[in-house]
Amino acid sequence: MTREGLPASADAPGTGARRTSTDASGRPGAPEALGDPWHHGTSGAPAAPGGFGGPGSHGTPAGLGAPTAPGAPSTPAAPGGPGVHDGPGVHDGSGARDGSGSRGVPAARTSSAPPSPSAAPRPAIQRASVRGQILDALRAALVAGELAPGEVYSAPALGESFGVSATPVREAMQQLAVEGAVEVVPNRGFRVVERGARELAELAEIRGLIEAPVMLRLARTLPADDWEDLRPLAEETARAAAVGCRATYAEADRAFHRALLALAGNEQLLRIADDLHRRAQWPLGGSPTARARLELMADAAQHLALLDALSAQDLSAVEALLREHFVSM
Repeated sequence: MTREGLPASADAPGTGARRTSTDASGRPGAPEALGDPWHHGTSGAPAAPGGFGGPGSHGTPAGLGAPTAPGAPSTPAAPGGPGVHDGPGVHDGSGARDGSGSRGVPAARTSSAPPSPSAAPRPAIQRASVRGQILDALRAALVAGELAPGEVYSAPALGESFGVSATPVREAMQQLAVEGAVEVVPNRGFRVVERGARELAELAEIRGLIEAPVMLRLARTLPADDWEDLRPLAEETARAAAVGCRATYAEADRAFHRALLALAGNEQLLRIADDLHRRAQWPLGGSPTARARLELMADAAQHLALLDALSAQDLSAVEALLREHFVSM
């Protein structure tokens, strides 16, 4: 026996070296190997890292990409490495535990275990993107008249049609309620707001008061090349109008007007104008169908004419075109 009452063959914790014991005469005896401080017994393959379910676990909604929804997270591996637990015995990668608690092998220190090379970072939960996709789809349905004014729609029913749970649909509908597109009906769902011609006229007037002075100011200062850079967007509105789909045209129309106002460099102006523009595109109550294709094409033609006037710095023509453009909406 040595000091502290331990036999001479006791392992030195955490060294992984070989110790030479002594016999009764004091002469060195045969060396004995220490146990592996990290894996005592037969080790197995490390456990696979935990992760979330793959994308599209709720299904693929019509018109949307497959939303990435979280699945049930698996039990994570111990911090020190796969299959290692701190305690009197050591749990190896195969799931076996040495329960002897012998002093020959010290308890594993999980903080020092090397990380598993196969472990990969977990993907971020794309919760917001699901709601955003649903919100975009609902806005398109509003513009196209697929969500009829005056009708009540429940979040579970809409979620089933999109292939997602009711939660992201309800969150998207609450955003539409803030924007004034729908109103909450307790215990039933959301009613699409019925809008009249007067409301559309008021929105068009406000848009004219905001956008026209900005464009006139920019027309005095910006060179023609800046306006010509926007011509592809104006031509895109003409192509969308020729198709006759109001939802497609609405997106192209907002992109063109947003690019015009972006030249002013005012972010707050962009947010307010875009919100007004979106609200002005919702269909009238009692008339959920899209505007006739000829009306859309006339609206798109004004975009091209407006760019010509802005490039030429013809302020009188710019003012007249803007007045006609907003009044005719």
